[in-house]
Amino acid sequence: MEFYDMIQNRRTIRKFTQQPIPQEVLLRLVDAARLAPSAANLQPLKYKIVSDSETVAAMQPLVRWAAYLAPNGAPKKGEQPTAFIVVCIDRSIRDITETPDAGAAVENLLLSAVYEGLGACWMGSIDRKEIHALLQLPDECCIHTLIALGYPAEHSQTTGITENIRYYRDENGVIHVPKRTLEDILL
Repeated sequence: MEFYDMIQNRRTIRKFTQQPIPQEVLLRLVDAARLAPSAANLQPLKYKIVSDSETVAAMQPLVRWAAYLAPNGAPKKGEQPTAFIVVCIDRSIRDITETPDAGAAVENLLLSAVYEGLGACWMGSIDRKEIHALLQLPDECCIHTLIALGYPAEHSQTTGITENIRYYRDENGVIHVPKRTLEDILL
C-alpha cells in the first residue's frame, strides 16, 4: 500500500471481526510507536498490550464509544475489539500527564495498523483509574489514551463538510467522517 493511501484509508473503526491479532503484529505496532519523535528524546511513553480475551472483555465497560453515533456507537457483542494497546506516560522519566510525544507515537501506531490490515479506534474517553487497576500498571505510569484494535467489520470514509463536523452512519452502515478541505485549512 502506498503511504498516502494509508493516510487516506486510516479511519476510526468501531466494529471488528473476532479474529485474534497475532502477538507479533501487536509488537510491530508498539515498535512503530516507539520510533516516533520524542521531546528532548526523553521517551517517556510505555505501552501495555492487552490481547487475552478475558482482560479485553473486562475492559469493554471501561471505554466509551462514539458520542455522535449514540445510542448505536458502541460495538455489540461479537463486534468488539480483540486487543487494546494502552499508551502510558512514565512519570519517573517525565513528570507530566500530557505530552505531544503521544500524538506522534499513536499516529505511527495507527498507520501501522492500516498497513497490517487492522482497524483501530484511538480512545480518550476511558475510565483511567479502573483500567490502571485492572491491568495492575506501575504507579508511575499515567494512562494517556488507548487504542482499540481488531480486523475491521465496518467501513469508514471521509466526506466533505456540508452542515457540520459530526460523523454519522448511513443506511448501509458506512461511517462518514466530514473533513475540512485543504483550501479551508490553509492560511
